[in-house]
Amino acid sequence: MQTRGASEAIESAIAALGPGPLDDDGIAAQVAPLFSRVLARRAHAIDLANHSLGRPLDATAADVAEAIGLWETRMGDAWDAWLAERDAYRARLARLCGAPRPDCIVPKTSAGQGLRAILNSYDTAARVVATRAEFDSIDVILRQYARRGRIALSLVEPREDGCFVAEDLLAAVRAGADLVVVSQVLFNTGQILPDLPALVAAAHAEGARVLLDVYHSLGVFPVDVAALDVDFAIGGSYKYLRGGPGACYLYLHPRHLDGSLSTLDVGWFAKDEPFAYERPDPPRFAPGGDAFFESTPPILPLYQARAGQVFTLAIGVARLRAHSLQQRWLVAALRERGVTAIGGTEDRGAFVAVRLAEAVRCSERLAERGVVTDARGPWLRLCPDVLTTHPELATACDRVAEAVTGR
Repeated sequence: MQTRGASEAIESAIAALGPGPLDDDGIAAQVAPLFSRVLARRAHAIDLANHSLGRPLDATAADVAEAIGLWETRMGDAWDAWLAERDAYRARLARLCGAPRPDCIVPKTSAGQGLRAILNSYDTAARVVATRAEFDSIDVILRQYARRGRIALSLVEPREDGCFVAEDLLAAVRAGADLVVVSQVLFNTGQILPDLPALVAAAHAEGARVLLDVYHSLGVFPVDVAALDVDFAIGGSYKYLRGGPGACYLYLHPRHLDGSLSTLDVGWFAKDEPFAYERPDPPRFAPGGDAFFESTPPILPLYQARAGQVFTLAIGVARLRAHSLQQRWLVAALRERGVTAIGGTEDRGAFVAVRLAEAVRCSERLAERGVVTDARGPWLRLCPDVLTTHPELATACDRVAEAVTGR
């Protein structure tokens, strides 16, 4: 049986914050204790890589232990509780992304798995438009499908500043597309894709579908896939939802859940009444998003993701976004130290980016100084989160300036 203790503790702590903007005192009193284990174990590190791997809540360990406890005590009968948790996982994600109903969400172990399911719904080689800045896992899949002749791939290039403009994206779509694959927030620069509603409308006008990668946007600012009218969305819990690897998802618009869309990427859990072990030919699939299930599903990632989802829903993405814009202070402080950075504006996601010829080496120097960052190509990425204190940011600014200048 699912225990609500850990989730209730999170919701109670967040309720004690009251409404309104987050402040240092409230965070220290109510939020930080929810993360006591990771904060104690990394007490000497200033973590500015929260855009990469999110810090776990204490409750995560208890949630995973619950799943294992069910296994130990119930064995095969644990599936009743495990599948109930899958339903809860889908419902929480639906609330987070604005999906109109939970069965629009199909659990996956990676965002790439969701992409492949959509690519494999086309019977002929689809014309796919994407940007040059899709994350490597998505980029690799698209290139491999193109190399094998499974898709015809067109990649939109960024401008000289590394950013994309709406006109280039719209021109690529109007040149011919069956599927448009784009990220809402670009993983390397943090740019929010410009004029996304216009891009979706243009794609639909050309008869194309749109798959949106929300890995760097869900949990960063309010996302509403229904309002955007995208056909599909993919993402995961590794970053801002604090759910670790393997807890990913595919969203399908309800218009694609009437049985008219199917994919090769299915397994026996996609059958109508899978535990009846019947074998009609052709297979008889479950209704809605359940028809996109694959084989025996992983269970631990569902529990692993629970605390982060509960936390994000309880505190509210809008409040997290407002607090995240403390990036403005970080950008200004770096500027005072001679370092040019981008971030903290409404057209950026949750991290600050610094363009450097030796971004990787700079990140390594920062690690030696106790500041955890990362680099993607020529971009050094810095991401404070709700746990980052102002003294930590001030210290980090000094160390970033030292690392950039090589002192």
